[in-house]
Amino acid sequence: MPTPERPAGCPPGLEYLTQVDQLLVHQQVELMELMVGWETNNKYEVKNSLGQRVFFAVEEGDLCGMLCWGPMRAFVIHVQDNTGQTVMSVARPLRCNSCCCPCCLQEVEVQSPRGNPIGYVKQDWHPYLPKFTIQDEKRNSVLKIIGPFCDCKCFSDVNFEIKSLDESSTVGRISKQWSGLGNELYTDADNFGVQFPMDMDVKMKATILGACFLIDFVFFEHTKQEES
Repeated sequence: MPTPERPAGCPPGLEYLTQVDQLLVHQQVELMELMVGWETNNKYEVKNSLGQRVFFAVEEGDLCGMLCWGPMRAFVIHVQDNTGQTVMSVARPLRCNSCCCPCCLQEVEVQSPRGNPIGYVKQDWHPYLPKFTIQDEKRNSVLKIIGPFCDCKCFSDVNFEIKSLDESSTVGRISKQWSGLGNELYTDADNFGVQFPMDMDVKMKATILGACFLIDFVFFEHTKQEES
């Protein structure tokens, strides 16, 4: 795929995001997790609507954190282009996975290049709905993400709507796609669809991709050890 010209203000390596209004995110099935239920570093293929891989995302983490904290662990996910060059990173500190305590709410920082923040995703406290705020690099609130009351739906997708700041209109969606009974029961490898306006700022598109990774960890990373 030819690399488009980088527009002004676009971080290097994210030029391709200017040409798409949707991405498909496929988490790879890890043999160790499948066999013994131990957490391993998450890996994702990010594809366009034609199924062509445009990015590869890999988690940087330590074994102790994965074994002790599971999906609550701190992580840095490096998003690489097809040449292996890291074009953005998504960092989350260690936080208790509980929406009952406001001090334990989740947050990720999206950087491109690494060390240069371009956006944030912050979980908002709500008594029963998953809610997040997407912020720009200056921490100005730009968009909202609102999930369903129940994130467990058999044989159907789970949709997290991307809305305007006043929540009056829907501008996009992060969908956890039904992967089949076998995958849902025996692995935590998930598939997501990410939709946003074609003309949305590239930094916000990248931040929404970061939100997809956060949503996966918070709501859908369930090991067989936890379920037993």
